Amino acid sequence: MTNGPLNRKLKMGLVGGGIGSFIGKVHSIAACLDNRAEVAAGAFSSNPQRSKDSAAEYAVPDSRAYGSYQEMLEKEKELPEGERIDFVSVTTPNHTHYEIARAAVEAGFNVVCDKPMTFDLKQAEELAKVVDESDVVFALTHNYTGYPLVRQAREMILGGELGEIQAVRANYIQGWLRTKLEDDDQKQAAWRTDPSKSGVAGCFGDIATHAYNLGRYMTGLLPEKISCHLKTFVPGRKLDDYGTAIIKYQGGALGTVTASQISHGRENDVSIEIDGTKGAIQWRQEEPNAMIVRCNGEPHKIYTRDPNAPFMNGAGASACRLPAGHPEAFFEAFANIYTSAFDAIVAKAGGESIEKVNTVYPNVHDGVEGMLFIEQSVASSQEDGAWLDFSCDRARK
Repeated sequence: MTNGPLNRKLKMGLVGGGIGSFIGKVHSIAACLDNRAEVAAGAFSSNPQRSKDSAAEYAVPDSRAYGSYQEMLEKEKELPEGERIDFVSVTTPNHTHYEIARAAVEAGFNVVCDKPMTFDLKQAEELAKVVDESDVVFALTHNYTGYPLVRQAREMILGGELGEIQAVRANYIQGWLRTKLEDDDQKQAAWRTDPSKSGVAGCFGDIATHAYNLGRYMTGLLPEKISCHLKTFVPGRKLDDYGTAIIKYQGGALGTVTASQISHGRENDVSIEIDGTKGAIQWRQEEPNAMIVRCNGEPHKIYTRDPNAPFMNGAGASACRLPAGHPEAFFEAFANIYTSAFDAIVAKAGGESIEKVNTVYPNVHDGVEGMLFIEQSVASSQEDGAWLDFSCDRARK
């Protein structure tokens, strides 16, 4: 597929993703899945030699394997248009996101950033201001919004097929931190449980943000107040590993978000149920190609991921790559975030104005809301579940 007026693959500058990385490799695979982008440069590690050593994994020449993200932005900006990178992917631990993303935006590069967007709410608000004052595309990889049936459900709900939405139950249940892996210097556990790298929340910052965002994306409901209880069950751990929040939405709907990293045998069990006056929907990320739709007095319906079926709407069908029965999952959902961002990058290159709030991909404002969710959850828990303000000054179509 060509990229409209660019008529070439988009060039990716990857920050993070060094040898042994998980999420950096996921970003690179997702970005390149539809042959619309290539990894052209990178600052793959904060260690310059490790960055150089990692370049071969991405077929990046030594000359474009940089010792720091600052060097990458500086050197790439000096290259002619068409040779320099078109966007920067930020795939590093939470505490580094802000400085990297802001520097990329200020250098004029489009950005795809892993979540949570920043270390704290103040950084998120400052980054949103910088993005809004620029002309760059900024996407946030709340990747579960990219699943075809999630987008199918979103269009059904916003189109009124479920009636008035009254309740949302979103969960993200894991078990990998049941023991204190951080004491064994397990890389993924070490930074996620370290307040200096992860921020004020552990489990709720890492995965509850996904569950909350999924409900917001699918329903469009605007939050009003939040009450939360967080718990650290593993002795000696510095951040929460379990929690539940209750959300009051504008208009009277209620929502719950439960997240755990200490539940035996659970892997990446993201699930959501949404109740409306005309029907209800249930979806699970570990079985992503089926969605249950229920209505009292009628047989339960199972929507499968089938781009050719008449029951699929445009949003759901356009997020599919394969015929029904061939499972699509994590990489494809992640790639849908990139594809939507690429469409905006291409439109901008063609001189079109770009939307920054009501986008099909999660954007910088979703990132601000995610940080507000984290900070108000922690603050509420510290006050024994007190109801705190959680109003947002934006709406989604």
